[in-house]
Amino acid sequence: MQEFVIAIGLFFVLEGLIYAAFPGGIKRMAQELPSIPDHTLRTVGTIVMALGVLIVWFVKS
Repeated sequence: MQEFVIAIGLFFVLEGLIYAAFPGGIKRMAQELPSIPDHTLRTVGTIVMALGVLIVWFVKS
C-alpha cells in the first residue's frame, strides 16, 4: 500500500511538472484533443499504460 501511495504522489509531481513547464503546450493539446479519433487516443493510452507496467515490472524484478 505504501508503494501505491508513493506512485500516486509521483504521478501528481509529474503531472504538475508538465503543467508548470509547458502551460501553453497543455492548452494547445487540450484544444486538439476533440479532433483526435477515439481509437487513436485509446491506442496511445494503452501503449503508455503497458510501458508503465513494463517499467515497474523491470524495476521490481
